[in-house]
Amino acid sequence: MMVTKFVPRLVFPNYASIPRSYFLGHHRAGLRKMRNMLSSIDYVVECRDSRVPLASVNPMFEEALGKTRRLVVYTKRDLGAEPGSSEQKSAEERIRRFDRNSAVFFVSSSSRPDVTTILKHLRNDAQGPDRLVGCRVMVVGMPNVGKSTLINNLRNHGVGRAKAVQTGGQPGITRKIGTPVKIIERPSGSHVYVLDTPGVFMPYVPDAENMLKLALCGCVKDSVISPVTLADYLLYHINLHNTSVYERWSPATNEILPLLESFARRTGLLAKGGVPNVDLAALHFIQKWRSGDLGRFILDDLRAEERRRESGTANEASTSITQALKAEKLARKQQGLDPGTRQR
Repeated sequence: MMVTKFVPRLVFPNYASIPRSYFLGHHRAGLRKMRNMLSSIDYVVECRDSRVPLASVNPMFEEALGKTRRLVVYTKRDLGAEPGSSEQKSAEERIRRFDRNSAVFFVSSSSRPDVTTILKHLRNDAQGPDRLVGCRVMVVGMPNVGKSTLINNLRNHGVGRAKAVQTGGQPGITRKIGTPVKIIERPSGSHVYVLDTPGVFMPYVPDAENMLKLALCGCVKDSVISPVTLADYLLYHINLHNTSVYERWSPATNEILPLLESFARRTGLLAKGGVPNVDLAALHFIQKWRSGDLGRFILDDLRAEERRRESGTANEASTSITQALKAEKLARKQQGLDPGTRQR
């Protein structure tokens, strides 16, 4: 008997129904407050997610934060590739080339020693106006990219104190700019303080696939996109890397529903009558990937981005807030929604 070789999908087909906005009230208010505080800020740390190093770049910060001195931290490096692997080294070399104008650092989701190089850089590079005020560093980034975790690790490793800001697995934990938290003590008295900020999403995401990537990484609430659609997008990516990670529930497949039904039965995620709870199974399946249990890989195509930049066709133009809001209103109008309706 001839066994048919599994062929993974090379294109994900379902983009038409994907929402393109998650710009909530506290995002808008947080961005406005950041801009108003900029005159008292000496340094900016911008956090991005290592699993989506391109998609998690928010052009809003380029406009809002101007020329303030900054560094870029890619969080969750241990989830974008196997730690210490050649894949991780190659990816990080590419990412550094994309950010030639900024100091770039990579930190794991739970490893505090990773922050020592950041502390050393800030100790040498982040200077405040005088010893009375010290240096004020603002930490910014998309929702749920790990800003608060980074601040707690900087504080713990820098001054030996317990965590100062709340963290969580869903976006929206930080709703306003926090009070300054000391992370570096200097003999001169010009200490370094960081301020946590609300995660700020883009008013409109032109590329539906980027919206799926950001949702898969938890940058938007899990209720915004159907969990089955999100699980299907995850399956599409897993199949391009390693189908064996889900073989305990299903043979290699491009069909998400049979996989989720089997996953639900094997893990006890059942509704009344023993019917598989597919939506709940999808959320659990996604969470397994977020914790590193279904493969560790980057969702963005770094090689394709490298080729685009070499050919001079990369789209690096930032989107102004006015342009983005106009795009958001147009998209909602095309979907037949009331322009005044708020995203929940």
